[in-house]
Order: sequence, then C-alpha cells, then structure tokens
Amino acid sequence: MGGALLVAGTTSDAGKSVLVAGICRWLARRGVRVAPFKAQNMSNNSVVTVEGGEIGRAQALQAAAAGLEPSVRFNPVLLKPSGDRRSQIVLLGRAVGEVSAVSYRKSKAELLDTAVSVLGGLRAEFDAVVCEGAGSPAEINLRATDIANLGLARAAELPVIVIGDIDRGGVFAHLFGTLALLDAADQALVTGFVINKFRGDPDLLAPGLRQLRALTGRPVYGVLPWREELWLDAEDSLSAVADGVVGRPAPPAGEQWLRVAVIRLPRISNATDVEALAGEPGVSVRFVTEPSRLADADLIVLPGSKATVADLGWLRRTGLADAVTAHVRRGMPLLGICGGYQMLASAIHDDVESRAGRVDGLGIIDMEIVFDEVKTVCRRSGTALGHDVSGYEIHHGRVLRPADRLAALTECADGACEGVAGGPVVGTHWHGLLENDGFRREILRWAARYSGRDGFTVVPDTSFAAARAAQLDLLGDLVAEHLDTDALCGLLDRGAPDGLPVVPPGAPAPC
Repeated sequence: MGGALLVAGTTSDAGKSVLVAGICRWLARRGVRVAPFKAQNMSNNSVVTVEGGEIGRAQALQAAAAGLEPSVRFNPVLLKPSGDRRSQIVLLGRAVGEVSAVSYRKSKAELLDTAVSVLGGLRAEFDAVVCEGAGSPAEINLRATDIANLGLARAAELPVIVIGDIDRGGVFAHLFGTLALLDAADQALVTGFVINKFRGDPDLLAPGLRQLRALTGRPVYGVLPWREELWLDAEDSLSAVADGVVGRPAPPAGEQWLRVAVIRLPRISNATDVEALAGEPGVSVRFVTEPSRLADADLIVLPGSKATVADLGWLRRTGLADAVTAHVRRGMPLLGICGGYQMLASAIHDDVESRAGRVDGLGIIDMEIVFDEVKTVCRRSGTALGHDVSGYEIHHGRVLRPADRLAALTECADGACEGVAGGPVVGTHWHGLLENDGFRREILRWAARYSGRDGFTVVPDTSFAAARAAQLDLLGDLVAEHLDTDALCGLLDRGAPDGLPVVPPGAPAPC
C-alpha cells in the first residue's frame, strides 16, 4: 500500500492545488510513482479524461505534474455550480443530476465510501498519492458531512498539511485558528503547516514561525516564495478577478499590442481557455464585466458558461450584449467558445439546463441551439485553419444549422465536430483549441487583420505546452528548495506522528 497525505488550506485559493502539483512533480522527478487525488471538487473548470469523463482542471494539471494522463479516479466527485444554490454533480466522470446544498448532504456518506474506495485503489497502484482538500477544513458547519478534508483524512488515516496564503494577510491567525477549530481526533492528523506567497525578508518571518510552533506543537514545513510566473491553470476563475489582466503580458514583437477582452460571465466555465492567448507576446488579455471595457477591445471572447441562458440574460441586463453586437457590426472580431458560442445563435431551446424553453440568442450566427438531456463529454482531434488540433467538448447544447450556410471551422476524424468561421466571427464547442500553437497563431493573425492592428506581429515560436511544463518544473523546484522534503517523505512513509498536542478550544458543540 502506497503512502498518502492530504494538503488542506486555510481558505479557497490558499495554494492547495499548486502545492499538490509541486509535490507530485518533485516526487515524479525522483522516480516515485505518484498520483494526485481530490475526493470532491467544486469548479466549472473541467477537462475530459482518458475514460471520457470529467474531472476538475486542477487535478488534470496535477496529473501532468506526475507524468500521467487525467483519470476520473483523480477526482471522483465534481460539483459544477449552475446557480447560487444548485450544482450539477459529476460522479466518476459522469453527470448524474442536479443537487441543492441540502439534498447533496444526504448523499455524503455514500460518496465518502466511493472516495475512500477509489483512493484505496490508487494507493494499491502507486507509491504515493498526494490528496488535495477543498475550501477549508475548519468549516465547522459542514464538518459532519465532510468528504474532502478531515472526513477523508479520518476515514483513510491520512496525515494532513495545512497551507496558508500570507499575501492575504493574517496567515498566523488563519493557521492557528484552523487547527484550533478542529476536534481532538481531527487535530491528531494535522502535522504541520506551509506558508505560501511570501515576499520579503525571511528573518522578519522567523519569530512568527517559532511562536506558531510553540503554540501548536507543530512545525512549519516551509515557506514558499511569491513567484509571478505561477499564473497558468488557476483552480478557480475567481482568482481571475473581474476587470483583471490575465497573466504577465510580454512586450510586443511588433509596434502594436493586440487587446483581448474576455467577458467574465457569472457562471463562467473553463476560463483557462484564454490563458494561451495571454501567454503570447504583445497580447493583453483582460476579464471584463461592463460595457465600457469593450470600447477599445480588438478581439472580444465570449467564453464557456455552466448556465448559458442565465448568463445570456445577464449580458442583456448589463448592456454587454449590445456592446458585443455593436463590436461585430463594426467588423471587429469575436470568438465564442462553448456556451459563449451558443449565445451567438439566433435561438436557444433549453428544456434541460435552465428549463426556459425557447430563448432568443444574440442573432450573430444564423443557427439554433437545442439542449439535449445527454451531455456531450469527449476528446476531439482534427484540423482547423490548416493546422492539426486537439481539444475536448463538455456541453448539453447541440447545433442546428441551415444546410451549407456556415463554413466549418474544424474537420474531425470522426466527423462530429462543430464550429463556424465567417468574417469577423469564429465559434466552436471545443475547449483547449487555443492551446494548439499553430491554430492560435492563425487566430491572432485573423484578429489583427479584422481589428486593423497591422503593427501587431505574431511570434512564430511560442509553445504553450512548454510554458505549462516550465511552470510545473518551477513548482517542483520550489518544493525541493523551500520545503522540508525529508519530513514530507516521513509523512508518506509513516503517517502522522503520535502525541500531537490538542489546541483549545477544539470544535464547538453542535447548536
């Protein structure tokens, strides 16, 4: 049976995903057969696995760090929010229905059994499994039905590391308070801490590290420095804040920038699709949420959505819909991806996701969308704009198009591909298309031509795959250089040590 540990966080986006990826990369480079695992993820950023199922994008990145193809075993439960109180539940890669927060809690015991069983199978196959928690383990209102944090750790006897983001402020209170709100049995599995995103003089931090150990009886395994290169494949689109620049734009090779505005839909899905554009020199990619931000955009991107009809309504209420159609009327380029592509239709027939029936689309593409009960989840390969491409589809909407009215964007080996390219508008159901270097360069040339950016030069040798690999290598380097790796190996080999002290007050009695 291989060793395993759980990385929990004081908050969402504290650094759990990148730490797991870094540990996986570090172990894999040492010849250790390692796999990632997250019992339950809540995210609309997902990928298609080798089995043809869905998992959270973070687990796919962690799999890549370990040198593995993504598998449904790495994320057995995925919740995809479709509203403030409802989510689609994906179990072992397959959508099995919608749940509310209350109804989901009733199935937690069965889901925990599934998660523990899948984790056991991975431990039997791999030398090590590095697990990621969800949110915070100190969400005391949810502890009784937790399957992702201490609920999993208790069931599988996993040692736990807690990571906190110092850049948010209050990291010592976060770390101490997280431990102090757990009951004695949970605390017995929390072995120590990691501090993330530190910038400054380490000597100023050292007294706090000593005091935290004195207060808790647990070490800080290391302090990871702030590195601005670490921006690809964010776990949450929340980390790409509204009206925020994506990545770290490199200066243009030519005389002009190409300005890309990505509409930050309320239920945006696979927001990471545009990161490949942001990795190109001279391309400034910005998430926007109000019409004035589109006024000077060269290219507008309407990204994927987990709630196409609802987000289309939001576009209209905010005035963004009018701004998008005005942009196209001026002959300026527009790219629609998955749900954003569907919004461009003349009509949407949805009795599945929103149950709204027939809804007028933006009318930019002469086609209609019909939502099917059966969800399309598959990998694709083919050619697009003269280049070999690969990608994946995750959607309920199906295109009805008038015969011979739309030019095909892509040709697929299985003939099942959907997409259009006509004048200043390009649309596709494929995610991941922009990660194909040749295709992405053609899209940039197309956007520059229609936007009149004659001074923009497409760099001929940018490799998105190389950029992603370099980021994973950097994460592995940070683990090797800044964490107590002997202690990590000890946790994997022997689990949590006996006799860790209990920090009062412990979990409060249920009200």
